[in-house]
Amino acid sequence: MAEQIAKKTVAHNKKAYYEYFVLEMFEAGIELFGTEVKSIRQGQLNLRDSWCNIVKGEIFINGMHVSPYEKGNIFNREPLRVRRLLMHKREIIRLKAEVKQQGLALIPLSVYFYKGKAKVKIGLCKGKKNYDKRTVEASRSAARDIERSLREH
Repeated sequence: MAEQIAKKTVAHNKKAYYEYFVLEMFEAGIELFGTEVKSIRQGQLNLRDSWCNIVKGEIFINGMHVSPYEKGNIFNREPLRVRRLLMHKREIIRLKAEVKQQGLALIPLSVYFYKGKAKVKIGLCKGKKNYDKRTVEASRSAARDIERSLREH
């Protein structure tokens, strides 16, 4: 029998889908300390304004805010510290080449637990222009306004 292994999603980066076109997605592990894992399990995590960069063949996540664990006392770490992500070397080299050549960005899209391990979904993203950022409803209402003005004239 095939077992269903659930992914417990902790945080989504909704702003990333508004600001960027997601071209490709990757999964990476996160290097965390014990109190950070406990804090993330409680859902005290914010991905807004976070981004990834590649330095010397390693990939890091910047701007991810993990609130201090309330019972962590001296073991708590800085909430906005830079955390290393765990990916295969081949993937990191490929991502570095695409980011450098095409001017794309690496943006964390969500954080979840899979088989008890914290994972982050990273998107290889291309920035949207202002006219691309319209919501579906705004573009529909704009189309209705144009049709209405054409009918009147």
